[in-house]
Amino acid sequence: MSDPELQSRLGRRVADAARDAVADHGYVTPLEVLVGIRWLHETHPPLWRQERIATIEEIAQVDVSRLADAVRLLGVWAREQGLVASEAEYRSSSKEARPLRFTRDANPELERALRTHWARPGSAEEVAAREEPRAGPPVAIMALREWTCRDCGETGDILVMDGPGPLCLACADLDHLVFLPAGDAALTRRAAKASTLSAVVVRFSRSRKRYERQGILVEEPALETAEASCLADAEVRERRRARAAERRPLEDERFQARFAAAILEQFPGCPAERASGIAHHAGQRGSGRVGRSRAGRSVEPEAIRLAVRASVRHQDTDYDLRLMRGEGRRESRDGVELLVDSVLRRWSEPVR
Repeated sequence: MSDPELQSRLGRRVADAARDAVADHGYVTPLEVLVGIRWLHETHPPLWRQERIATIEEIAQVDVSRLADAVRLLGVWAREQGLVASEAEYRSSSKEARPLRFTRDANPELERALRTHWARPGSAEEVAAREEPRAGPPVAIMALREWTCRDCGETGDILVMDGPGPLCLACADLDHLVFLPAGDAALTRRAAKASTLSAVVVRFSRSRKRYERQGILVEEPALETAEASCLADAEVRERRRARAAERRPLEDERFQARFAAAILEQFPGCPAERASGIAHHAGQRGSGRVGRSRAGRSVEPEAIRLAVRASVRHQDTDYDLRLMRGEGRRESRDGVELLVDSVLRRWSEPVR
């Protein structure tokens, strides 16, 4: 890669995600890259197409300027690979097929960049990239409140959004599928692979303000096949799990030591015991915290900064008290921002 920007960590992440997409189906879209670098969850684009989400910007893990950076780096990488650009039209999956927006202010230049697909020149994939964005599996939603199907007037535990109103599974042609809860990765993977049609089931978390995956809907014969397959090699998988469980504490200890060392390298003024505490908290397995993210496991500077910033916010300011008083999260963060920046500046200098 000749462009210096592509030597950056973000450039490498974008290039890796794009390369995987092109290897899989011959072209790459910005949405695939944003999912690949974990700035979007795989369920977000389908929910956006169902108009459950107004724009991609509002559910991305970064602000719009970072989205623009990733899309620009994708363009640089794609041109270096000799890929051909084509602009696709994104419309909702409802009967009205309304045009979709990626950003709140509908910036024309960024909207165009986010609609731009890249494919090998003169290939069938180039035609496919021009014609229709990859839709992914349908998304069904666990209901949190009473609702009524817009077509038949019935209700249920799971609904599918389709433009102007929700549909029950029968009206969405998904009522022949059975629900498989999340929890057994091998069973889920095998059932989804064996099922001709499947759907991701999500539920909105009021506390986290986001949709979270709850399981999948699959064909019953596919689930039975997957269960039989899992039963057949259950003993082998159990032995693998036992060996992994034995290795895990040592791996976690080594990772947290690396994370703590990276904190002290970036913030040499941070007390060593505090760095260890931050590393332990941020790197707890299954926590979903920044240390367990892809960037955190790679000990990237941005992940380190976010982990330290979060620790300072909670332990060195009245941020938590503000939340308890009923202040909004954004307002509370703004209120402690100067103090957080002050601590980080102090820690950025070596102790004399």
